[in-house]
Amino acid sequence: MKQKKVLLGAVLAVFLAAGNLYAGGGGESTTGGNFTINISHIVNEDNSWHKASVFFKDYVEKGSNGAIKVNVYPNSQLGTEIDAINSIISNGDTDITITGESMQTVIPEMGLVGIPYLITSAEMLHKVAGGPIGKQLEDLMIRKANMRSLAYFERGPRNVTSNKAIRTPADLRGFVIRISASKIHAAAFEAMGAKPTPMAFAEVFTALQQKTIEGQENPHAMIKTGNFYELQRFLNKTEHVRSWIYFVFKESKFQSMPKNLQDLVIDAGKRTQAREHELYLEDEKSLEQFLTSHGMTMVNDVDQAAFANLARQGVESVLPPEMKPMYDQIRAMR
Repeated sequence: MKQKKVLLGAVLAVFLAAGNLYAGGGGESTTGGNFTINISHIVNEDNSWHKASVFFKDYVEKGSNGAIKVNVYPNSQLGTEIDAINSIISNGDTDITITGESMQTVIPEMGLVGIPYLITSAEMLHKVAGGPIGKQLEDLMIRKANMRSLAYFERGPRNVTSNKAIRTPADLRGFVIRISASKIHAAAFEAMGAKPTPMAFAEVFTALQQKTIEGQENPHAMIKTGNFYELQRFLNKTEHVRSWIYFVFKESKFQSMPKNLQDLVIDAGKRTQAREHELYLEDEKSLEQFLTSHGMTMVNDVDQAAFANLARQGVESVLPPEMKPMYDQIRAMR
């Protein structure tokens, strides 16, 4: 009888452990109506995106009185940005990620988020992202990608880093540059004379180190996050993209929650957006100083108009028909 009790206890322990593993893997536990949310993103712990993710975690866990457990996985621990997108779409382990124009592989219209030289100021960015066009994109994410936007984060202007000064399109001719997985970005950089190479963010440092690429393009925050200043001497102020990025939640997980927890998550998203914007503005004041103090030279006299004229030709040569109405609306706002 004693042996049977021991055996029964062991079986019960295995069962409970399996239940806990399931709950930690992105699904709801089967007891107590509790939920586990896994956040996966590509940046390190110093980045405002990560700090905002931790803010969301703390707010939701406290507000739910333990009914929601949030795990945050930075530094591509659960995979690349594309991996996170695919995981959410397929109801995998990732529940929340931070993504933008990379979603155009699923939703062509999402390419609007990062079109070179389309948005010309922070004010214009917020009118687009926070207005009717942003609402259209958010609706498309729910319908086509199982993603609910909880927040959007403004990004700093994207600039090209290199080991030579780049001031004109002639300086970019034949330059092998890492870009995100975007057909529109590729067309724009080809039109500007470069040789664009799509690559996951986590792979860029090694590619620069091995000289399989000559440079990359990102906002200051991502240049710091990726430690690219260790390998690149120049930060060329092309400011070719002013964009935003979405903090998205798996829609099927959201719909599985009771109304009170849905309301909490929505409220947390709004508060997270406000907190991230505060962090972003604080970072923008110090990032350039950080990069120059770590050896980078700022190239300020870039002929942005020349780059913009060429980029527009490349963009419009590959612009999907379904994107053109929104593209024209944004251009009309300039």
